[in-house]
Amino acid sequence: MDKIKVVAFDADDTLWVNEPFFNEAEEKFCSLMEDFLSRQSCSQELFKTQINNLDLYGYGIKGYTLSMIEAANTITNGKMSAVVYQKIIEIGKELLQKPVALLDDVEDTLKKLKGSYKLIVATKGDLKDQRRKLHLSGLGDYFHHIEVMCEKAEVDYSDLLKRLDIKAEEFMMIGNSLKSDVLPVLNIGGHAVHIPFHTTWEHERIDHEIIHANFYSKSSINEVLSLLKV
Repeated sequence: MDKIKVVAFDADDTLWVNEPFFNEAEEKFCSLMEDFLSRQSCSQELFKTQINNLDLYGYGIKGYTLSMIEAANTITNGKMSAVVYQKIIEIGKELLQKPVALLDDVEDTLKKLKGSYKLIVATKGDLKDQRRKLHLSGLGDYFHHIEVMCEKAEVDYSDLLKRLDIKAEEFMMIGNSLKSDVLPVLNIGGHAVHIPFHTTWEHERIDHEIIHANFYSKSSINEVLSLLKV
């Protein structure tokens, strides 16, 4: 831990609330489709469409909205009405205008770490939307670098470390996703801290326990301070 120079934070559901808004949007979408499919089947169809479209649209609200439209077209066998189409667009726009609600102890933790470490944001999603949320969060001044990644695979983290000009053992990633924020970082030799959020997108879940010398699990973001020198 003495070698760590850069501490990176995931954004959504690590710094601020995100997934509950998508859950709310999904509920609205499935209500629109209730004459065609059950809530569970509708949710499964939307999830399948999202995953199939990730390579094309990436992560974020705009891709999610396009996937809702496509899923609705599939569910209705191409008979989606103009009214339903417009309501789906409205669901997407509502997501893009959600307030930024910081999670507990986030700003206090950043204040204590700033000056001792180079702090960065390393997140996935739509570039414009993530920049919007960072601006509204009021946290921008704490971060040296903002990285909005198409994916969070080992190669993406390795490329990030090259741009930061640091070694893997000098890097710590903090986030709510074991799949995106923890495993790839451990695999390249970095440190990773998992801070669970009460709800996690199905695509970000893993089905096995992680045991690794560089892995830490904390219940809240301020507990990270006990791992670092501040």
